[in-house]
Amino acid sequence: MSDIWKGYRPPWYEEAPAEKSYRSIFKWGDPLGFKHPNEKLYREIKDVFALSDDDFRTRKNEGNAPVRFNKPVGLKQTQVAKIAKIVGSENISSDQYDRLKYSTGKTIEEAMKLRKGIVDKVTDLVVHPRNREDVKELVKLCNRERIPIYVFGGGSSVNFGLRPAKGGITLVLSTHMNRVVRLSELNQTVTVEAGIMGPALEEALNHAPQKFGTRHRYTCGHFPQSFEYSSAGGWVVTLGSGQASSYYGDAYNLVISQEYVTPAGNFITKEYPATATGPKVNDIMKGSEGTFGVLVALTLKVYRYMPENRRYFGFIFPSWEAAVNASREVTQGEFGMPAVFRISDEEETHFGLKLYGIDGTIFDKAMQIRGFKPMNRCLMIGTSEGHASFTANVKKNITHICRQFGAMYLTGFAAKQWEPGRFRDPYLREDLQDFGIITDTLETGVTWENIHRVHQEVRKVVKARPRTLCLTHASHFYPQGTNLYFIFFAKMDEIKEYVKFQDGILDAIAKSGGSLSHHHGVGRMISPWIEKHLGKEQMAVLRALKKHFDPNNIMNPGGQLGLDLKGRDWRKI
Repeated sequence: MSDIWKGYRPPWYEEAPAEKSYRSIFKWGDPLGFKHPNEKLYREIKDVFALSDDDFRTRKNEGNAPVRFNKPVGLKQTQVAKIAKIVGSENISSDQYDRLKYSTGKTIEEAMKLRKGIVDKVTDLVVHPRNREDVKELVKLCNRERIPIYVFGGGSSVNFGLRPAKGGITLVLSTHMNRVVRLSELNQTVTVEAGIMGPALEEALNHAPQKFGTRHRYTCGHFPQSFEYSSAGGWVVTLGSGQASSYYGDAYNLVISQEYVTPAGNFITKEYPATATGPKVNDIMKGSEGTFGVLVALTLKVYRYMPENRRYFGFIFPSWEAAVNASREVTQGEFGMPAVFRISDEEETHFGLKLYGIDGTIFDKAMQIRGFKPMNRCLMIGTSEGHASFTANVKKNITHICRQFGAMYLTGFAAKQWEPGRFRDPYLREDLQDFGIITDTLETGVTWENIHRVHQEVRKVVKARPRTLCLTHASHFYPQGTNLYFIFFAKMDEIKEYVKFQDGILDAIAKSGGSLSHHHGVGRMISPWIEKHLGKEQMAVLRALKKHFDPNNIMNPGGQLGLDLKGRDWRKI
């Protein structure tokens, strides 16, 4: 995006948040990371929300005040001393700022509260275990003394998964437990400590010949939008999905083995690629969101890293229906899957072309000459990865299918414009919220049979609110269906109004037949819907597992996964 503006340019925030301020907690990503709307997008935002330049002259509720609150530590001094003895006094903190920082995720509701200095639940003590032995001793101690335990990986939770509803301690795994333990080139797997962050893992794999003496370079292939600020353990316990999942698989598919510390005991699941030894505990623990125990290490599949073979493609379709139909044909074509694979509906295409600097270019003019009009046309972008012959074949077949559905080829330009900013789009949210505009997301898994119903019903709810945007894309594909990722923009300042609006969208997803989450996990935010969604029998199974692994309910209590939720309002726990 160009920084050259012809008209008024708002005073976007362009400095690191004040030290130990509320903003430094709710700000997304790098303290010095920013992505501002370009001028075309800014003009569109003004038009949609009926705003003028005057509405963008003064930032509001910036959150730069220092963190202050009155919530005494709820642990006994003897308990704090015992914890310090296990991990060392340098690895515990009861500092107010630390307690709030490690109790907070990245939901818009949390950001709205912190901007106004509202402090919700906070942990009593932040603990940085050095290794699995520390975790084992901490779990034993906390189980014996009934101290709740919460786990913090990268802090990118968008469903209140980090909220310490019952006080207790928060274990920060990324501080020390962040090593690559072993890379097996024979098995094509990597074993890591759960706290390793995405960039560190990928850097080690990409440079495996130098670091581990391997013949090949490798990749994990897992690139969620939170990649830079999420941990490998977090990916698995929340059933995350990366932007290249259509080829590499979701986190569920990537994990081979896990090591857990639980109040009932500790175990490591086997590393076999497949077994027929009954229901798999390895699968049971995936997506457990810290409710059964602490994931301390895991073994993941890795793939050969061959970026030189990557092929980019982009197409514009005459309609959303045509884009969906072409995507289904691709996923069911049995010639191989692309890695990055995204289709955007009419509204997201309209704004995406502005966001990525395509609007007004030669590509835009060519589209319009050929009849692909704004608010009708739909964009597809993607890449194919792997062996050179494979990537060429995937792109060739996708091109053939897309042309059958009336699409125009855009070369790889659109995908290449999207790629550099794929981890940076969330930075827009602070810019907009500084001026009272919230942008948030909800996502759902759908089958091909119900994709249009879910899309229409959710849009109906969002668009019922005047001057509200609803941008939608599908970005994780399977032969049986895909996901829908809804991004909504609204001029909204009141927290209660926002919560009611968000609940309405979740209701619409549930009633129209979508899953309650595709890749963000359940947390507490979605827990009021989970029992009706899964049914009483499946919830009974999960509660039985909870009772076995964690009989005293010390592991992430307070509504997580709906396992100990009574009534609908987890905010009152």
